Amino acid sequence: MSAQRAAGRAVDAAAAAGRRALARCEEWNREHPWDHNAHHHAWIERHLPRRVGTALDVGCGTGDLVRRLAARTEHVTGLDADPGCIDTARRLLAGHRGVDLRCGDVMTADLPGGYDVVTALAVLHHLPLEPALERLTALLAPGGTLLVLGLYRPRTATDHLLDAVAVPANLVAGGVATWRRGSAPRPVAMTAPTAPATATLREVRDAARRTTPGAAVRRHLFWRFSLLHTARRAPG
Repeated sequence: MSAQRAAGRAVDAAAAAGRRALARCEEWNREHPWDHNAHHHAWIERHLPRRVGTALDVGCGTGDLVRRLAARTEHVTGLDADPGCIDTARRLLAGHRGVDLRCGDVMTADLPGGYDVVTALAVLHHLPLEPALERLTALLAPGGTLLVLGLYRPRTATDHLLDAVAVPANLVAGGVATWRRGSAPRPVAMTAPTAPATATLREVRDAARRTTPGAAVRRHLFWRFSLLHTARRAPG
């Protein structure tokens, strides 16, 4: 057997194992729903600049991250294309100062730009990848920070093996979350529309090199990646 054929079989075996593990995991998540996106809010907060004047949260859903950003910024705008999500966010965040919630598509919305921080959590796979990265970057102020947490489509043997490794962590994290929730209904944030990821991690990295040179792209547990980019400062 050639080395190439053996490597191909190893990839196929890893892919099959990853798909089986992921299928079991998805079944378990349906029975014990928990918010994977909220798990990554802490990563965004850790990477916020020390001082933030204005922030834009793209795909804000029902406003969970907007609420957290409002505690760290002077003004935060939440944008989502789903009217139901925006209506819910407005109800939940009524009375919060320095919060503006808008319904619209980030690719066409009339936004002022010049944001110190732009965040996009589990939204990039709903949009055309490179145009979306270009648009998010264009909305930054000079020296502004782009923080993206997205989903990628598993393709390589490493992807599939890490899928399998993530399953026990998913069971533990989900079990703790559902135990804490008790008999309460699933979080309202989990009612937002979802879609499967289409871009692989390599495709995300390639797109980032072209649109956000110097951005740091990292793999995370629970089938996520992060992208951290700082816009160039104005000369002088």
